[in-house]
Order: sequence, then C-alpha cells, then structure tokens
Amino acid sequence: MSELPGDLLYTKDHEWLRREDDGSVTIGITDHAATALGDLVYVELPEVEQDVETQGEMAVVESVKAASDVYAPIAGTVAAVNDDLADDPEKINAEPYGDGWIVRLTPSEDIDESELMSPDAYQQLLDELDD
Repeated sequence: MSELPGDLLYTKDHEWLRREDDGSVTIGITDHAATALGDLVYVELPEVEQDVETQGEMAVVESVKAASDVYAPIAGTVAAVNDDLADDPEKINAEPYGDGWIVRLTPSEDIDESELMSPDAYQQLLDELDD
C-alpha cells in the first residue's frame, strides 16, 4: 500500500480533500479506491458552477470492472474540474493524490472535520478492511 499524504483529509467512502490557499478544496478518490476499481476508462465530471450537497453525487468514475459514484464530502460550488481526465482517466490510477484530482469546490459552509478522517484514522479503516 502506498503512503497516505499527511496534508489530506479522508472519507469512509474513499475520497480525499485538500484545502487550498485560496479557500477552495480539491477532491479526488484515494489510491485504495482507484486500485479497487481497476483501470479507469471514463470519468463523468460535474459542471463548473454546479452546486453540490454534502454526500450528494458529484462525479462518476468508470472502470472495466464497474462504475462508481464519487460523493461530495462537503457542500459547495464547483470551481474547477480536471478536464484532463476526459482524455486520460487513468491519471486517477497513476496519480490519485496529484494530477488525478477530480474537482475543486468552493465550500458553502465551514468544513466539519468531525465528519472526516485524518490520515491515521483512514489508514486504520484500510487496515480493518484488509482483516
């Protein structure tokens, strides 16, 4: 298993969040999720300026194995999407915490970190799944 970046927050649904200096939040799926899905062949991205609700469907990632919804871990407005994924969805497999980001949101409210996991807590979840 790869090392989890320490500057991210995680969800039990295997999404990650990174606070950006401009106040926006970048979101993607974890290496665990990308590996479980297998080679990604298609990503359906939301529209820029689309509002998303906490735990609402935000995007869809599709592999040769399955399609999976990506849920918004926070409420907000889509500020940017990773258009590179349209032509190269496998970026998520190759660099899930870097160039494989999916969406950047402008949060509509303060982020409730009690609903999110630290890298250590997420690693503990992964360890429990492996048992």
